[in-house]
Amino acid sequence: MNLEKTLKQYGLTQKQAKVYLACLELGSASVTKISQKAELSRSTVYEVLESLSKINLISTFQKKKTKYFSAQEPKTVINLAQEKVNLLEQSLPELQALFGAAKNRPTVRFYQGKQGMKIILNELLDEAKELLSFSSADDLLDILGKEWPGFVERRVKRKIPARVILRESTKARERQKLGPQQLREVRIIPGEYQYHGMVLFWHNKIAMFSFKKDLVALVVESEELFAVQKAMFEVLWDSIQ
Repeated sequence: MNLEKTLKQYGLTQKQAKVYLACLELGSASVTKISQKAELSRSTVYEVLESLSKINLISTFQKKKTKYFSAQEPKTVINLAQEKVNLLEQSLPELQALFGAAKNRPTVRFYQGKQGMKIILNELLDEAKELLSFSSADDLLDILGKEWPGFVERRVKRKIPARVILRESTKARERQKLGPQQLREVRIIPGEYQYHGMVLFWHNKIAMFSFKKDLVALVVESEELFAVQKAMFEVLWDSIQ
C-alpha cells in the first residue's frame, strides 16, 4: 500500500505526509534528522511540523537545548478522522435541511462555444427519458453539423424519443421525413418566424442555445420553470397541424 497516497487521501498535503511518515520511522527526532529522512529542507520541515502539531498529529518535547518531535501513533489519525465523521453525522439533519431548501431554487449554468454545447448534449443523453425541442434545423445543422448526427445516433441507441418543433425549411422537411427511423416526431411552424437558436427540455432542465454571433448556451434546472415551459411547448405542439 502506498502510505503517502493514503495520507493524502485522508487530507494531508504531500509534504505533511512525507514528514509524518518520517517521524513515524524515526520515533523522536530533531528537525535536522526529520528533514534528512523526508528529503526536504529544514525550514520547510519546521513549517510542516508546526501545521501537523496544530491538527494533533505531532507532539513535541525539549531535551536540553534541542526540540524533538514525535508522531502520534497511527490509531490517533483514525480516531481524529472518526471524530470528524461523528461531527458531520450530528450536523446531518441541519445540512439536509439546507440542501432541501436549496434544491427548490433554480440553478443556472452558462457555457460558451461548441465544446460547452457538447457537454450539455452529453448530460441530456445520460438523463433524458424524452426530449422536447424547439429549434431551427438550418441553424442547428450549420453550427453543430459534425456533432449532431453522432448525438442523434446515440439518442436513438439509448431509445430516447424526441418531439421537435422546427421552422419551415427544406432541411426541416428532411428531418420530418427521417423522423420515424430516428425516434423523432417533427411538427413545423411557418418560416416567417425568425430566430437563431434552440431550446431543449428534459428532466426538469431547460437548455437554451444561441447560434448567432457568439455561441452560448444556458441551462436552467427547476421543476417549476420546467413545468411552465413544458406546458407552453405542449400548447404549441397541439396547435400545429
